[in-house]
Amino acid sequence: MESVVNKISSFYTNKRVFVTGHTGFKGAWLITWLRLMGADVKGYSLPPEDSNGLYNIVSKNIEFENVFADIRDAKRLSAEIENFQPDIIFHLAAQALVRRSYEIPSETFDVNVVGTANVLEAVKNKLPKKCTVVLITTDKVYENRELDYHYKEEDRLGGYDPYSASKAAAEIVISSFRNSFFNIKQYSLHQKAIISTRAGNVIGGGDWSKDRIIPDIVRALQQNKTIEVRNPASVRPWQHVLEPLAGYLTVAMLANENYKTVSEAYNFGPLPVDHLAVKELVEVAIKSWGSGEWADTSNAAQPHEAGLLKLDISKALKELKWQPKLSSSEAIEWTMTWYKQTEENVFQFTQQQINNYLSK
Repeated sequence: MESVVNKISSFYTNKRVFVTGHTGFKGAWLITWLRLMGADVKGYSLPPEDSNGLYNIVSKNIEFENVFADIRDAKRLSAEIENFQPDIIFHLAAQALVRRSYEIPSETFDVNVVGTANVLEAVKNKLPKKCTVVLITTDKVYENRELDYHYKEEDRLGGYDPYSASKAAAEIVISSFRNSFFNIKQYSLHQKAIISTRAGNVIGGGDWSKDRIIPDIVRALQQNKTIEVRNPASVRPWQHVLEPLAGYLTVAMLANENYKTVSEAYNFGPLPVDHLAVKELVEVAIKSWGSGEWADTSNAAQPHEAGLLKLDISKALKELKWQPKLSSSEAIEWTMTWYKQTEENVFQFTQQQINNYLSK
């Protein structure tokens, strides 16, 4: 059976798509894919933090409307959305790092919760037309009981650290706006589809963020240093960046066509048998790179990070007909191969990986 993901290209041709957080790792991959499909793209985000990140490469090679501004600037955000009149909005802008949230907890809540409310309020006040809104949260929105259990969309929300708690709070904001202003029972009046998406741990080329496992591995390997691994036994739902992006693109397409066939929230992650421990990821990365070694640098005094987290993706499999195309090991191999490319070849290789993904 053909994956529904392979049917999206024609849908996005000439669609007006507004992307917040387009300068980030996932955002840069998303706008590249959207432009490949012929979408008219407008990005709204802070300037990129990493000078060698993927955005700085793709922005020189694709055409799109670019706005550097803060998601907390409600007046500016509202004006930009009103001016563009998008058919679809993908909201990715966030403070997305767990360890950083311990350093800037208040700002993390401000960006992730108030920023989400700002997007939805702009949609409420400034878009009289039909629009589908996909808001990206995280797999960490669930109250993690550290059990060998795959979390489902209806499970209780929670959050130990400020990042996780802020994203769970964002989910409550989304639910409130959906019920109060965009209720599915009145869809024919407002014509707004509101969906939240919860992706597992995303890896892929072009990520240079601090305190994320793949960037840490690549930096160490490039400098011929030992890879320092904080939590080698921790289990995560690793997936290549193209997997959740395919999910976001698919759910937006289906909601646009018939919102009644789409639910409120979806998990995107690997198959149940394909969750890997951090040490397994590191060993596959080293093998793919061709050299390297790692050391356990666990420290009982370090900030808390969940030891076990698994996602149940059966809802997306059943309702969206979306399914992972890459195993966790393939996702790691695709990622490490990206980092081996020369600077001159990176953009072409990024496009090639998108096309290879679609052809699988």
